[in-house]
Order: sequence, then C-alpha cells, then structure tokens
Amino acid sequence: MSEQQSVFEQAIALIDAANSEDPNRVTADGREWPKELLYSHRMSDMLQRFAPEADDAVRLAIRAQHVQRWKSPRDAYPMDRIGYLQWRKDLYKIQAQTAAELLEKAGYGEDVIGRVRQAVAKLRIKENPDTQLLEDVTDLVFLEHHILEFVGKHPEYDEDKWLDIIRKTWNKMSETAQQFALSGSITLPESLVPLIRKAVG
Repeated sequence: MSEQQSVFEQAIALIDAANSEDPNRVTADGREWPKELLYSHRMSDMLQRFAPEADDAVRLAIRAQHVQRWKSPRDAYPMDRIGYLQWRKDLYKIQAQTAAELLEKAGYGEDVIGRVRQAVAKLRIKENPDTQLLEDVTDLVFLEHHILEFVGKHPEYDEDKWLDIIRKTWNKMSETAQQFALSGSITLPESLVPLIRKAVG
C-alpha cells in the first residue's frame, strides 16, 4: 500500500468515525446505521456508479458532505425562509471546516483540503467542477433514497408544489447527471416516476 493510499484511507476512517457518533439511527439493508454514516456511504456508492474516475479530493468531499450534520440542527434557527437560508449557509461552513480538520489530521496538504473545503461548502456550483459533481451526487442520492420519505413528511404539499421541488432539484444537476437519472441507472420510487417525468419532461 502506497503512502498516498494510507493517507486517503486514514481520512475516510476519520470521516466515518465522526459520522458514527450520530445519535440518530436508521435501518437499511437489514441493519441499523448512524444516520449520517449511512448517508455518506450512499454518497460514495453513487459516486462510484456515476463518476468512477473521480479523484481522491472529490471522493473525500463526497464522503464528508454531511459530516456531523446533527450538531447543527435546523430547529436552532427561526422556522421560516430566512431562518432556513441562514441555517444552510452556516451548516455548509461548519461541515467544510470539520472536513478540513479531519483531512489535516490524516496528513493531507492544503491543495486537497482546499478543494474539499470548497466543494463541501457548496461554493461556485456552476463554475467549480468539484462542487457541481458533489451537487450531482447529492441530487441523485436524494432521488433514489430520500424523495419518497420527504413526500411522506409533507402530505400538505399539492402536485404543483412537488413539481416545483423536483424542478429545482433537477436544475441544480448537470446535463450528464440528468441523463444518468433518466437512463435507469438509479432506482426511482415507482409511485413517483410519473410525477418526476412530468416535472422534467
């Protein structure tokens, strides 16, 4: 094993250890997971399917995107649009800083740390290919694993509201990711396929 491989594996282990502290538990694939650990593994799995050629900086950013997210709860901010936007802005900064600290501990230099920090902070989505790729993988994971759960949490939303949510998600994705989603490369919830196709058709 090369020195670079050992640094990468150490960084992944540190990210996974941080996410294993999540007190929130979910069940998937017949076992119980810390919620953000499961999410990070789903992100890495999707990246491998969507962009297997991605380099270590992107792979680390993908794994660390939600690192210790539970430490910045949404309900610590006003439950309105302004509160949501401030929470999201602060959350991205906190997660980017946490990821940077873990990578530094693993032995990475500022070149990789800087790229990971920018991607996790969601900076310059349409200009930075690392950030766009992270956004693509995030949205693909949402469509495959989380949109059905999200629908269940908001029975008050009508069809127009859901079409708007799906279109906003779709517009953040690259054309490559959009084609990947519609090609059968991800598993869309069967009950929502007509709505998704109506939104993006």
